[in-house]
Amino acid sequence: MNRIIGNVNRKEGGFIFSLIVLLAILALLPTGFDKQQYFYTEGVIARVISVDNSSVHNTGLFKQGDQRATIEIETGSYKGKIVKANNMLKGSLAEDKLFVEGDKAWVLIGFDKNKDINFANMIDHYRIDKEIVLIGVFAIVIIIFSGYTGVRTLLSFAFALLSIWKILIPLMLKGYSPIMIALIIGNILTIVTIFLVTGFTKKSYAAIISSITCSFITCLLAIIFGNYFNIHGAVMAWSESLLYAGFMNLNLTAIFQAGIYLASSGAILDLAVDISSALEEIINNNPNVTRTDLMKSGINIGKSVVGSQTTTLLFAYMGSYLSVMMVYMAQGTPLLNILNSKSIAAEILHTFVGCIGLVLVSPLTSLICGFIFERSNKEARE
Repeated sequence: MNRIIGNVNRKEGGFIFSLIVLLAILALLPTGFDKQQYFYTEGVIARVISVDNSSVHNTGLFKQGDQRATIEIETGSYKGKIVKANNMLKGSLAEDKLFVEGDKAWVLIGFDKNKDINFANMIDHYRIDKEIVLIGVFAIVIIIFSGYTGVRTLLSFAFALLSIWKILIPLMLKGYSPIMIALIIGNILTIVTIFLVTGFTKKSYAAIISSITCSFITCLLAIIFGNYFNIHGAVMAWSESLLYAGFMNLNLTAIFQAGIYLASSGAILDLAVDISSALEEIINNNPNVTRTDLMKSGINIGKSVVGSQTTTLLFAYMGSYLSVMMVYMAQGTPLLNILNSKSIAAEILHTFVGCIGLVLVSPLTSLICGFIFERSNKEARE
């Protein structure tokens, strides 16, 4: 027994070390889209010393005009330099921002061949430091309550973010099949996440098999019902901007369908791990339980968990589209018109394809656990 535990610990240690090395490689890996778009410019952090709102005009709820500010550059080649900057207002609450004295701003400065600054545009409030604080609080909380498992969860989190940013998105932009890339990256993330969270155990193997199987089913359903609903991928926010930016070869519909699978893959692996972990506890406490009873227990556990998980998906998608539905209701749009609109139909597609994948993962995980756990019990008794 000690030998087995030692082998497992060495295997997990080697896996974690390999993952850390891979994270370092991914962090340094160029995306291929890091080229300088604007010459003689530099993005810097600046502190707002004073503002001039004399050219800002109120137009009902909106403000238009040009806010002028005096800023002190805090980073980059011009650190310590005080310059005048402009903040153009477009009359859009979503895009406009107003600065006050003491604010930190992200500013794009331009300079000529002699290195003299010729303009400074206030891009937005600087938030990176605040984002780091929030991420730090999350990391501290998860480590305090989960210990070593929390550290492994953070590694999984970092691997997922880097894989999406450094591999999935660049490959899609280069014209590779969005469905195939999403399936490959999504399943790799599933395997790594499950191994990190639950280790190299029987429940991990069961969860991985069921998650990957359901991921293929979910992806297939996304393609079938995406075409059946006749929804073009341009329904995704900002997607048309890619075409105008020169990426005319992109299949936006395939990207949209791949996104449906990716959005539900996390919930699928979560449920698979929940059920396999619960069934492992059952068989550890009652080694004589039969395969049939174990499967029934898994299905019964899945019934209640699936109910909460599917509702969670519904809440997540409804939350992101709450303002859209409020606009429809405020305008007195008939319910049939709302349900038939492309944006709402896309969210219905997202929600229910994901829910079908969740419903299927429960019996499938129970079935796989029944075979894996019973076989391991037989080997242990022999």
